[in-house]
Amino acid sequence: MFRAAGSRDVTTRPEEIGDAFSGWLADEPHKWPSRVPNPIGSGDVCVVPLRLGLQDEIGVIVAGSQRPDFPDETERLLLRVAANQAAIGLQEARLLSEQKRVARELDQRVAQRTRELATANEELRRTIDAIAQAIVVLGPDGRTLDANAFFLDYTGLSLEEVKADDSRVRRFHPDDVTRVQEERRQALLRGEPFELEQRSRRKDGQYRWFLIRYNPVRDNDGNIIRWYATGTDIDDRKRVEERVQSENLALREEVDRSSMFEEIVGSSEPLRRVLAQVAKVAPTDSTVLILGETGTGKELIARAIHKRSNRSTRAFIRVNCAAIPPSLIASELFGHEKGAFTGALQRRVGRFEAADGGTIFLDEIGELPLETQSALLRVLQERELERVGSSQSIAVDVRVLAASNRNLKLAVAAGTFRQDLFYRLNVFPIQIPALRERAADISLLVEYLIDRYARRAAKKIRTIEGKTMKLLKAYDWPGNIRELQNVIERAVILCETDTFTVDEAWLKRELSPASTREDVQGESLRRLDRDREKEMIEAALAGSRGRISGPFGAAARLGIPRQTLESRIASLGINRYRFKSL
Repeated sequence: MFRAAGSRDVTTRPEEIGDAFSGWLADEPHKWPSRVPNPIGSGDVCVVPLRLGLQDEIGVIVAGSQRPDFPDETERLLLRVAANQAAIGLQEARLLSEQKRVARELDQRVAQRTRELATANEELRRTIDAIAQAIVVLGPDGRTLDANAFFLDYTGLSLEEVKADDSRVRRFHPDDVTRVQEERRQALLRGEPFELEQRSRRKDGQYRWFLIRYNPVRDNDGNIIRWYATGTDIDDRKRVEERVQSENLALREEVDRSSMFEEIVGSSEPLRRVLAQVAKVAPTDSTVLILGETGTGKELIARAIHKRSNRSTRAFIRVNCAAIPPSLIASELFGHEKGAFTGALQRRVGRFEAADGGTIFLDEIGELPLETQSALLRVLQERELERVGSSQSIAVDVRVLAASNRNLKLAVAAGTFRQDLFYRLNVFPIQIPALRERAADISLLVEYLIDRYARRAAKKIRTIEGKTMKLLKAYDWPGNIRELQNVIERAVILCETDTFTVDEAWLKRELSPASTREDVQGESLRRLDRDREKEMIEAALAGSRGRISGPFGAAARLGIPRQTLESRIASLGINRYRFKSL
């Protein structure tokens, strides 16, 4: 504030006043002079520092008057109030200007970032849609929120349809729905990454196996805000696994049978002739027909041929044609397509496809139905097959070994076996001798089996009773090696010393053992004529509804061993499955 002199230079501009004061305004307020020359007139100017505005800033207001006493106390107070109001107004204007500038810059940054995010999201979406994997975004509760183009194209559904509550029931294989939903529910509750294997329905109605991996996304507090699920098509891998599993199952069946056919034991002339034939035919790809009574070791010979062939590193698949119902044998051998018959919910690879590159052993070949014989003939002639329910030909490279305990020539004459198939199978016949025809091998077989079962039972058997060995050699063994095996195993279990003995009652000439009825209505089944024997067996099968083993089976009704009854059923050409529906 200052007091002006009586006269003033009205031409002085405001900036000139500022220039006049600038020299001392730059100093600290306590250094300001109390009087300075009047920049617009004569005399001096009184300098009084003022604290201005909310931030207590130092400022100067220039006010002039012609009164010598200007300013008085009241005027000083008014000038201070005016100065403060002016400073506040200036500060508000400056703040508003700064806010507008900051808001403008912020809007520009947000707009730029929004454009960048939109571009990034678009690029990410295009990338995700280009991935040949199913990708689904789920909420914390597992509800579908989004899906990529691959997933929508695979299912043939829209995103809204995928979001529907019943979507999974429509997309999952009926056999997988309950399992997958329960496993998924429990895994979502745990909140950890997990994976599931399931079959998903394609838009053409076919199902393919997928490996689904679920990964959670969490916020800063650790709460799950999203689940990302990625699906990888593993259908081809599953098919290979099923094929390998089928091969392994067949191989395990061979191992688990635990029969004596693990090794060829014996040195008799009949056995040497058979082994010589095996050595000659094994390196070839010729079809072999192995003939012999039940229990003579036809499976062992077939396996020996395979192990000595060029296919020894590939699968050896065994099929017991007599153990499979006629209505299912074609599906078992050649496989089937989905929907080929009631219960065919999925495509199945048959035993021939599982044996591709290896060997298939068709045991009890004489029990094949005629219609299946025709399909088998085509495989032998053209090396290709058709799955049940399909017209597409599938090439297979399989060596066929067949076996039968029946006289197939008589079956051909009776019209139950195709003549052309017999000729195709009978390229290289091998006749396996019955155990009674190789009596010289009995002592070796007995020693081998005793050692084998004694080790299993953790027993030490050092000698064989002389009477027992004579008894074993004298018995004619109608059940052949399998019967010998069963007798030895039973005797080892009951043996309480280091000397091996066999109860003579076990080896009666009659077919029925001492523990069962010794005859059937006063007659030995073995002495009955063929018609009477067949009639009695069929009556027993009818009473047991086709069941052979067990306390109420046909074998128990007749009082004969199960193996013997199975042999007679096969020999007499009886179809036991027709009695299941009686």
